[in-house]
Amino acid sequence: MKKITLTLLGLVAFSTSALAQQEVKFGPKAGVNFATLNGKDAKEADMQVGFHIGAFAEIKFNEQFAIQPEILYSTQGAQTKGSMEAMGVTVSYEGGVKYSYINVPIMAKYYIVPSFAVEAGPYVGFLMKAEGESNIAGMGALQDVNVDLKDASNTVDFGVGVGASFNLDNGFFVGARYNLGLTKISKDYSAETEFDNVSIYSSSQTDAKNAVIQVSVGYKF
Repeated sequence: MKKITLTLLGLVAFSTSALAQQEVKFGPKAGVNFATLNGKDAKEADMQVGFHIGAFAEIKFNEQFAIQPEILYSTQGAQTKGSMEAMGVTVSYEGGVKYSYINVPIMAKYYIVPSFAVEAGPYVGFLMKAEGESNIAGMGALQDVNVDLKDASNTVDFGVGVGASFNLDNGFFVGARYNLGLTKISKDYSAETEFDNVSIYSSSQTDAKNAVIQVSVGYKF
């Protein structure tokens, strides 16, 4: 028992000493998103402007290598427009889908020079909100349609990010990153009435994944 206790104390002391040798900085970051969707079912998707905001911690192991976990609120999605024919009538539409996530990336950073670093790593996103909005015009009428898409969307998004950052001497930095989603944003879904199990809304999983360019500014304490 005494040996086990001494061993545990030694491990704690070693871990504390190892952590103390690292340079840890943290701070806020925020910026603009240029978001769209990729996949064979997202060919008509156009770019949509959103934002991200959150915090990060940079754990620097030496002059070149660091790990940077983050937590960010991020608005994503895409715009779309087009036309279709229904019952001999041509109908045009314009709108988009908006997704809000809590994203948690963990980036490995390599400092090429003290002021410039490249980065890459995975992220996981937790869906907060999903909405669809469109304006439909046909036969001289215009109709606005708003749909809650959260129940028809996957609640978790996985992907990878690559980017770079430029650090200023006063603690501020600017960065750019491309996040590529690896999981489909939608899922098979149907809603039924309470009494007779008749489907009143259904959707099938489509091949569409998140793709986001982020431009950020932040400050390291």
